[in-house]
Amino acid sequence: MTVTRFAPSPTGFLHIGNLRTALHNWMFAKKAGGRFLLRIDDTDAQRSEERFVAAIRRDLAWLGLVPDGEERQSARFDRYEAVFADMVARGRIYPAYETPEELDLRRKILAGRGLPPVYDRAALKLSDEDRARLEEEGRRPHWRFRLEAEPIAWDDMVRGPQRFDGALLSDPVVRRADGSWLYLLPSVIDDADMGVTHVVRGEDHVSNTATQMQMFAAMGATPPAFAHEALLVGNEGKLSKRLGSLGVEHFREQGIEPEAVVALLARLGTSDPVEPVVDPAPLIAAFDFGRFGRAPARFDEGELAQVNARIVHQLPFERVRQALPEWMDAAAWDAVRGNLERVADAADWWRVVTGPVDALPVAEEDRAFLTRAAEVAAGLAWVDPWAELTSALKAETGRKGKALFLPLRRALTGMDHGPDMAALLPLIGRERAVARLTG
Repeated sequence: MTVTRFAPSPTGFLHIGNLRTALHNWMFAKKAGGRFLLRIDDTDAQRSEERFVAAIRRDLAWLGLVPDGEERQSARFDRYEAVFADMVARGRIYPAYETPEELDLRRKILAGRGLPPVYDRAALKLSDEDRARLEEEGRRPHWRFRLEAEPIAWDDMVRGPQRFDGALLSDPVVRRADGSWLYLLPSVIDDADMGVTHVVRGEDHVSNTATQMQMFAAMGATPPAFAHEALLVGNEGKLSKRLGSLGVEHFREQGIEPEAVVALLARLGTSDPVEPVVDPAPLIAAFDFGRFGRAPARFDEGELAQVNARIVHQLPFERVRQALPEWMDAAAWDAVRGNLERVADAADWWRVVTGPVDALPVAEEDRAFLTRAAEVAAGLAWVDPWAELTSALKAETGRKGKALFLPLRRALTGMDHGPDMAALLPLIGRERAVARLTG
C-alpha cells in the first residue's frame, strides 16, 4: 500500500510551501488508494509548541486534508535511543568533540584553498585516552553518522536519476552535544517503522536524502521513493520572505476559499492549466509527479484571487450559508454569486436588495420613463417581474437595449452593473421596486 507522510515541525505556522507539500502528499496517497500520515516532528523541545500543533491540524482540516493516522516524534525517543545505540556499537555513529568555532575555522580554511567543506573525520583518529581527556575538560560530543565511501543513487520522481559520492560528503551530525536529535536519523527511523513508501518534499532536501539513503541501509530497511519538488518563488521570480508569512490565516482574512488554494497548488509547478474545481477528485485523478518540472514554481496571489472568484461562482448555498447575511436565502445566493470575488462580498449585494440604495443621477430624458416604470411595476402580476416590466415598457415606449435596461438597473440598484436583474428584481420585491423607481 502507498503510504505518504507530511512531517512539519511545530515551531511556527504552516506557510504556502508547507501547504503545497502536504497537499501533494495527500493527493498522491489518495490517487493510489493509500494512506496519508501526519507526523509531528517535535524533537526540538525548546522551540516546539502545542499551539502550533493545534494550528497544523486546523490548517490541514481547513484544506480538507484528513490524515489517516498521526504520530509524534516526542513519543518515540526510546526507539531512537535503541537504533542509536546499535549504530554506535557497529561503528556507524561516532562521537566528535570539535566546537562550532573550530568547525567554522576548518571550513574557512578549506574554502580558502578552494576545497569543498567536507568534515575530515578527525574525531575517528582520537584514542580512548584522547576522548577521556576532552570529556574531563568539560567537552561533550556531538554524534556523526559515518558514511560509506561509495556511490549513492536513486531515481527521483521529479528530478530523475540522482548521483552522489559518499566520499565527497561530510558525515552528518545526527545528535547534538546536549543529547537532542537533529532531523536526519529520527526521520529515517520513523519512515522505516511506519512503512512510508513515498517521501514528497522540497528540493532543498536532496543532499539530506543522499545521506539518509545510507541510514536506511544501515538499518537494513528499504528506502522509500523520493519526489523532490522545486521550491516556490514569488511573483517577482525569486525566493521571497513573504512566502514564509503566507498561511491559512492570511488566506482566510483575504476571503480565499480552501478549494481555491487546493486548485492552484495542485497544478503549481506543472505546465497543466489550473482548473477552478470545487471537488478535488479530477485533480487527484490527474496528479502525476512526472508532470512537474525542475524550474522554480511561481506563486502569484493575483492568480489565486482569480481562481478564488471562479470557485465562489460555483459554491452551493449550503457550503456558504454560515458566511452570508441573516435572511439571505439560496435564491439570493444564486442571484449574486456570479458577480462575487469573495463570499463576503455577498453582503454588499444583499444591501442592494434590502436597501436603502444610493440614488444615482437621473438623466432628464429618463424621468418620465422611470415614473411610468413605477406605475407599470405596481400593476404587474409579479410572476417574472423583470420580463413583465421590460416587455411592457418596450411595447409602450419603443425603448430597447441599453436605453431600456440601464435606467431601470440604476434606479433599482444604484449601480451601473451587477447580477442578472431577472434574478435580482424578485428579491427586491414589488414595494421596494416601486419606491426606487418613483425616486
